[in-house]
Amino acid sequence: ILAEPGFNFPNDSWIFPASESQYREAINAMESYLLRLSNPQRPEAQFFTRADNLNAWLGNVESRLGSLSQRLGASVARPLSTDAPNERSGPRQTAWHQRDDIFYEARGATWALLHLLRAIQGDFADVIANKNAQASVEQIIRELEATQSFMFSPIILNGDGFGLMANHSLVMASYISRANAAIIDLRVLLQQG
Repeated sequence: ILAEPGFNFPNDSWIFPASESQYREAINAMESYLLRLSNPQRPEAQFFTRADNLNAWLGNVESRLGSLSQRLGASVARPLSTDAPNERSGPRQTAWHQRDDIFYEARGATWALLHLLRAIQGDFADVIANKNAQASVEQIIRELEATQSFMFSPIILNGDGFGLMANHSLVMASYISRANAAIIDLRVLLQQG
């Protein structure tokens, strides 16, 4: 409860509080939890591998992935027409100088999530097997692995749809959206008795 918000702190906060200090506090909270969890004389720290716990965590993951996908898509979004003149609906287009920041933020977040899901595969193996959800977990992991593919370009390109230049943001958004869809399917399986 104490560590997770610290790890999800915005990465661009320089002071009051600085991102690094929030990450450091989260690491300390995780290390403290690990020590309490491994000490049988301190039963207040517990870890329950139940479907409802996994489902709640996956709900948070689902909203984070949805946000990342939307931000990646906004880097190439076109203004949508509305009934009112001079009004825009939907996400604002990302400034050109922020596109690589968002891309690499998404790449880092999916890298961390990939490792968490591999750990869940082991820790929640019984729950996943009982709900017959192995295929869904493996699908999520495959999509997240694809986000970590080697980049041949030294810069992040956002070319036009079917143009000559690659569109790295949309490719990343596609993998993230597919992983998110598989998470939604997994949550449905976990909710079913």
